[in-house]
Amino acid sequence: MHYMLQFRETPEERRKPNDPAQVGPYWGGWQAYIGALAQSGVMIGGNVLRPPETATTVRVENGTRNVVDGPFADTKEQLAGFVVLDVPDLDTALEWAARAPCATGGSVEVRAVLPPPAS
Repeated sequence: MHYMLQFRETPEERRKPNDPAQVGPYWGGWQAYIGALAQSGVMIGGNVLRPPETATTVRVENGTRNVVDGPFADTKEQLAGFVVLDVPDLDTALEWAARAPCATGGSVEVRAVLPPPAS
């Protein structure tokens, strides 16, 4: 079964590029985690996302497309990236989610992925 793990972090936790003491441990933790996923063979794909301030949101209202900069969500955690796993069950997906570096300071949302519609 396929599950998507959505990694959420607070702005304070995410990417700490101005603190050299934090960059190594931060990215090192993620590299080890993604490496373990890849080596286990459960990872189908995934990616890191650019920060929310680089996003664009599109809404269609009354047939008119409205485009605004940023998501402007009223939340403390921001979507930082995702992976899609092929694992036997939800419990296995939850085990992988708990190992994510952001699970202790942010969160990991786990969602089952619907299979493509039958042709």
